[in-house]
Amino acid sequence: MTELPIPALSLVVLIGVSGSGKSSFAADAFRPYEVLSSDYCRALVSGDENDQSASADAFDVLHHIAGKRLDRGLLTVVDATNVSREARASLVQLARDHDVLPVAIVLDVPTQLAIARNAARADRSFGEGPIRRQASQLRRSIKGLGREGFRKVHVLSSVDEIAEARIVRERLLNDFRDQHGPFDIVGDVHGCLDELLELLDRLGYRVACDDLDRAVDAEHPQGRRVVFVGDLVDRGPSSVGVLRLAMGMTAAGHALAVPGNHEAKLIRALDGRNVHVGHGLDRTLAELAEETDEFRLAVREWCRGLVSHLVLDDGNLVVAHAGLKEAYHGRASGRVRSFALYGDTTGETDEYGLPVRLPWANEYRGRAVVAYGHTPTPTLDWVNNTLCLDTGCVFGGRLSALRYPERETVSVDASAVHYEPVKPLVPEVEQRDPDELRLDDVTGRRSIETTVMGRVTITAEDAAGALEVMSRFALHPRLVPYLPPTMSPVATAKRAGYLEHPDEAFATFAEWGVERVVCQEKHMGSRAVVYLRPDGGSVYTRTGRSFFGAELTTQLLDRVRTAVGRAGLDRELQTDWLLLDAELLPWSAKAGKLLREQYAPVGAAALMALPAAVSALRMAAAREVARGDGSFRSTRLDVGPLLERTESRLSNAEAYDAAWQRYVWPSQGLDGVQLAVFQVLAAQGASFAGRDHEWHLAIADRLVAADPELFRTTRRLLVDVGNGESVAAGVRWWEELTDAGGEGMVVKPLANLVPVSKGRRPQPGLKVRGREYLRIIYGPDYTERGNLDRLRNRNLSRKRSLALREYALGLEAVHRLVAGEPLWRVHEAVFGVLALESEPVDPRL
Repeated sequence: MTELPIPALSLVVLIGVSGSGKSSFAADAFRPYEVLSSDYCRALVSGDENDQSASADAFDVLHHIAGKRLDRGLLTVVDATNVSREARASLVQLARDHDVLPVAIVLDVPTQLAIARNAARADRSFGEGPIRRQASQLRRSIKGLGREGFRKVHVLSSVDEIAEARIVRERLLNDFRDQHGPFDIVGDVHGCLDELLELLDRLGYRVACDDLDRAVDAEHPQGRRVVFVGDLVDRGPSSVGVLRLAMGMTAAGHALAVPGNHEAKLIRALDGRNVHVGHGLDRTLAELAEETDEFRLAVREWCRGLVSHLVLDDGNLVVAHAGLKEAYHGRASGRVRSFALYGDTTGETDEYGLPVRLPWANEYRGRAVVAYGHTPTPTLDWVNNTLCLDTGCVFGGRLSALRYPERETVSVDASAVHYEPVKPLVPEVEQRDPDELRLDDVTGRRSIETTVMGRVTITAEDAAGALEVMSRFALHPRLVPYLPPTMSPVATAKRAGYLEHPDEAFATFAEWGVERVVCQEKHMGSRAVVYLRPDGGSVYTRTGRSFFGAELTTQLLDRVRTAVGRAGLDRELQTDWLLLDAELLPWSAKAGKLLREQYAPVGAAALMALPAAVSALRMAAAREVARGDGSFRSTRLDVGPLLERTESRLSNAEAYDAAWQRYVWPSQGLDGVQLAVFQVLAAQGASFAGRDHEWHLAIADRLVAADPELFRTTRRLLVDVGNGESVAAGVRWWEELTDAGGEGMVVKPLANLVPVSKGRRPQPGLKVRGREYLRIIYGPDYTERGNLDRLRNRNLSRKRSLALREYALGLEAVHRLVAGEPLWRVHEAVFGVLALESEPVDPRL
């Protein structure tokens, strides 16, 4: 048996003359949908697989399908003669375009056998000439297939060899998806051995030394492994020491590594090629000159064996020296390696003579965490699920590591400036008045760094829309330190007759790895933020507008301040200011105009017209006419289906009118106004995002006790999503709430701010609205079967993305406020939330 190893993701090109047995071999060796036949594609476009005039169109189809398969990461086999260099060149280019490896399998059977096979087929009448020409082309090509770009070439030279051949699929060298860690990913070391040893000690590794007291291995007692992101050498004081340790750890299975651009350059230098000995390479070569030939050879072979990037943990983690965009994950090509080593560069240089690199991470939206280095940065900032770990240790910064999957970072300070940077590691910070606000802080396209989600991008169009709202209608930014995020609804219900149901909320949080959730009563009012300050404060809406005039706002703040004092919160939290997230009721306090101009007219019109229509249809259905002899004859009209639909519409309209009126009650001044507080966002010197929701709601209960007329209790229930009885209790609780006229509930992780799980950040909350409340949102007749079926196709992906980004920006604003950062820094994050509200998302979601 002959084994033919091929990469598990590759473009396999079968090469052989007509009659060489390619199709039979492909059918035996590969799965049916993996093989694309030129004959079949020719039949697709012309109806005749032997119509040579259709060949150009057939190969267009074949290349298109092959490209789509390769885009999806599927092995693809091309079954065609492929004996000409031009035909093969287009396929090699197709593989390169999709960053997969091209493989050639040649079926080199005797020419006479191929002629005999074709002669025996009734649909082949082209004679010996074409086959002999194909055979001649094939023989001339075999030796040069490697030079054409094929990474593997297998030649089968006999019928028996073809029959015995078996395909062996090999994992790509970068495929470590079966290795789940935990890992400690270490940034660019650059010869800083002392700092590396200190970092390993901080991470809990036990270092082993050889007889000369040189570090040669490090092992973690809990089985963790290091992943080096490259650039282990150059510039620092002990590149050889770092190499010896890293090589020992990888040999012992205690570490993995990817190459950096400095390792790539070192290989070329050790190969004797002409390289510029700069950027610290001279130090490394001088150190290696003091070592043995065997050690230098081992260094060369170790560096040469490193793979451009690693795909780990079921594809949830990717490590590459300069980072890697999602389209390149798990791929193999020259441009993938180049991107992994050098990043996305423009070919230009900046004022320091350094390459200008494009900010690929700004546009990254991949599921996998990408950990990388290469470009020194003074701080560790998450940018769209990516993290740069090069914190410039060799330049006097820090050596940093990411603990995965915990997403925690650990850093140690550099012991000295080992190498003067060309470009300052920490850029000079512009000095400005803390309260100074500038237009260019918020206009145009820009990115805002957040602590929980990395960089959030704001488009110029969204910023323009927010600027008008903020400048014309909102309070002064000093009084708007936070804006609450939008909230995503639960996934569409599977239960018949429902658009939203708790089943999906509990299942979704279980899928996200959140075990315990809190179900909170959803109040039908208006989202309100209460900012209680010693000099007054504000009570404002989701768009930063004041709920009331100055006098009424002052009265409301005074009552809140009194309740806070009675509850002892100011003393307990040691603060003279508070930021509260709440719901202000009744709905009509803010939405009076909306009620008068939208909801009330719809209900009134329906209830005016539909009863008369029902009455008329009922009369028509029972109509009788008098005859001349005094008897009556029936002239009933067949209006049954129409009557049934109209009665249903009347019932729906009555339910709609009752639904919206349920959340309206009269209020005069503060009489009738209530606040349902559900979160204490911040106080002096403290953000409370890390406190669980039981703590927040307990604070709210104390405010209710202090002023029961102003504050309203938020009912809640804890649910264990992995416990069937607990989930059933949660469903019953929701049904009781909504049957009694409640809007529904919000399901939140009990822990509040939870870490990323399974490559994604769970939503901070999912709203599950009641069946009758949704009638207000989607219209009186939304429960009709046809309407409900149509609404089930709603797409929540944009809404969920928006909710997470606004949540991250809101937390960032609070973080900056508590840290005492300048007003313009706080306002940047607040404005970002308002700008995202301009994104086109179905307002009913």
